[in-house]
Amino acid sequence: MADLRSTTACVLIAIAVSVTTMAADSRDKRAALIARAQVWAPGDIASKNLLLGPQGPGAFGPLELVTCDYVSKKLDGNSPKFACLMAPDDEIKVKIGSGNGEIYAEVAATRLLWALGFEADRMYPVRVICRNCPASLGGIAKADGTRLFDPATIERKREGKEITKPLEGWSWPELESVSEQAGGAPRAHRDALKLLAAFLQHTDSKPQQQRLICLDMEKHDKDEPCAMPFMMINDLGLTFGRANWFNKNSSGSMNLDAWSHKPVWKDEQRCVADLPESFTGTLNNPAITESGREFLAGLLSQLSDPQLHDLFAAARVELRPRVPDRARSGLPTADEWVTAFKAKRMQIVEHSCGQPVTTSARH
Repeated sequence: MADLRSTTACVLIAIAVSVTTMAADSRDKRAALIARAQVWAPGDIASKNLLLGPQGPGAFGPLELVTCDYVSKKLDGNSPKFACLMAPDDEIKVKIGSGNGEIYAEVAATRLLWALGFEADRMYPVRVICRNCPASLGGIAKADGTRLFDPATIERKREGKEITKPLEGWSWPELESVSEQAGGAPRAHRDALKLLAAFLQHTDSKPQQQRLICLDMEKHDKDEPCAMPFMMINDLGLTFGRANWFNKNSSGSMNLDAWSHKPVWKDEQRCVADLPESFTGTLNNPAITESGREFLAGLLSQLSDPQLHDLFAAARVELRPRVPDRARSGLPTADEWVTAFKAKRMQIVEHSCGQPVTTSARH
């Protein structure tokens, strides 16, 4: 019996050592990928069609009527959504709810990042006919037993192999581990991404809301190293509002009154952007270098007025009250959002940053 206990103990120790070694190896590989990661890729901003959004396989036209079969499964997150099958190998995620600010904000924010070159998932504003959807989801019941959801959005993930584990993502302090010497993104690109997050009021910045992906993984054998690691924001539902501690949808998501009155800078002299952390957040009032401010200003300035109008028209902002928890505040127009956008853009374009200071962020 003593020999059996001794053998069992040895096996358990060996397993523990093996697991620890594998975990350390995984951390080292992750750190090496982050060191080489990019956050921005060049493109022709002026040619981007913000009304249509990203095109290619799986794209949908503005307000396209999509028919699918309900899939009973639990999806992550708190906003109303469901899984639906368009074809045997094509399961989509549908976000719903006219009072859900995320279905408007995600369209606008993801298309803005896509146009500027920072990458994002693809969000398409659609109308959905769902077969076998439960009545508890809402929508409009049709005579044939289907349910119509309008407004709704469909999410398509950005092409690329996800490197991070499910629900792992990356926290904003990890941008400091990117090394230009190792081939990673320069400081200007990383600070521009932080400033853009503050510009959008990306309040829910927990690690799961960002993804580390490999843009070239499909071109290589799975055992080969990733040549193009990329750090991107994954979930932009709580944007175009005012960052808040509890990540409230009404104030943090597509709230024209809150967003237009929120300044870009908390401390203009020290170039500290105004983005207070939420209880889940990992980015708190980031300090921005002049190179980062100048880089983002140059990108934002390339967006024309018609492009900005298309951005907000695609997001269907006219369905979201100016103050979402006060219906009597009225419904804004796309032009009102364009005016607010341009005013906040000028706060970046016309500013100048001095010496960089330490960014406040937490894991």
